[in-house]
Amino acid sequence: MALGGGFFLTQNKVLPGTYHNFISAARAFVNLSDRGYVGLPIQLDWGPDDEVFTVTVEDLQKNSRKIFGYDYTDPKLKGIRDVYKNAITVYFYKLSVNASAAQNDYATAKYKGARGNDIKIVIQANVDEPTKFDVQTLLDNVVVDEQIAVASAGELVDNDFVIWKDTATLEETAGTPLTGGSNGDEITGGAHQEALDNLEAYGFNTLGCLSDDPIIKSLYIEYTKRLRDQVGAKFQLVGHKLGAVDHEGVIDVQNDAVGEGEEVYGAVYWTVGAQAGVAVNQSNTNKLYNGEYTLDMSETKTQQQLTDLLKAGKYVIHRVGEEIRVLEDVNTFTSFTVDKNEDFSMNQVIRVLDQIAIDTATLFNTRYLGKVPNDQSGRVSLWGDIVAHRRELQGIRAIQNFDPEQVQGEQGNSKKSVVVNEVVEPTVAMSQLYITTTVA
Repeated sequence: MALGGGFFLTQNKVLPGTYHNFISAARAFVNLSDRGYVGLPIQLDWGPDDEVFTVTVEDLQKNSRKIFGYDYTDPKLKGIRDVYKNAITVYFYKLSVNASAAQNDYATAKYKGARGNDIKIVIQANVDEPTKFDVQTLLDNVVVDEQIAVASAGELVDNDFVIWKDTATLEETAGTPLTGGSNGDEITGGAHQEALDNLEAYGFNTLGCLSDDPIIKSLYIEYTKRLRDQVGAKFQLVGHKLGAVDHEGVIDVQNDAVGEGEEVYGAVYWTVGAQAGVAVNQSNTNKLYNGEYTLDMSETKTQQQLTDLLKAGKYVIHRVGEEIRVLEDVNTFTSFTVDKNEDFSMNQVIRVLDQIAIDTATLFNTRYLGKVPNDQSGRVSLWGDIVAHRRELQGIRAIQNFDPEQVQGEQGNSKKSVVVNEVVEPTVAMSQLYITTTVA
């Protein structure tokens, strides 16, 4: 089933669903889908293996140690905290190649990764029943689980950090560490492809590319183009120095993160969250950067530098006095034509169009597909729902000058198809002021 927004040249589609074209006009049930969702393949020391796992901002704040192996304030979670400065929900996939789980005679770490080496098991005789044992699990010398008066390993209940070995013989120990945990080999394109394949079943507003490898970056770009243009999945990719991309679905962050041991693509964390979390009727132009990474400003000092970067479709963070702000909320699309003009380079416009595509697909697929006859009455009902949705967008000032008479629906080339043509005018935030003052 098309997710909403797959392009069509002729009415030749086979699968049921919604196929939606957006073009620029020549110039001379009304629910808006939530935003704030991010897809993020990422290298981690701890966390679920070989699956997409969902973490809300509340989950991060309350259960970061259980999920990621570190307290919320730990420097290891700096990038993740940056994502959640604006995001609501993130679909993570832990990147790994030949990773291993730490273990000892009593237990195996619940997840693969180096963080498992910081776990140890303390076993002491129970005070009231000396033939039984009190068993503690410690992470960084902090007790994260304790089980009292256990007679044998078979009675131990797996916790958030270890899986017990049922056949182990319990003996008193002041602290037996788990060892052998590893994040594995260098991350390859295959690991990223596996992550992207698994994320394809999820709906998110932005996808983060956390890599400085040109081949891996190209993989993400082509994945995004395919899903947006052929499958109809409406999200934007956020990456760092992606090259000449020229696509409205790709946002290219220009600034390097600087500092000893820092990931050069560190600004992607904050940007992927900011782009996901911004409302459909708002823009990130001039948004204050409050991320934890220090960003290089050497390429964004002069007006000429900023002009050249903006013309090249780069997403630039620059200094304004004592503050760091987004220059303009743009994507990499620069090859303007009559059918796709400059409007498509503005992310606020893309957000509106993506919202329309997602919501219209949801409306059609849940209320009309296979349920409502394709006759005049059925098409009038669909027309009414589409008009009501567009009026809702106009009510929150995401679009303007909406005219219901410009929404036209009719039967397509087959008895099961419906063709809708419409005109929408996305609203964008003010970013330039030209003023002439006449002095009398």
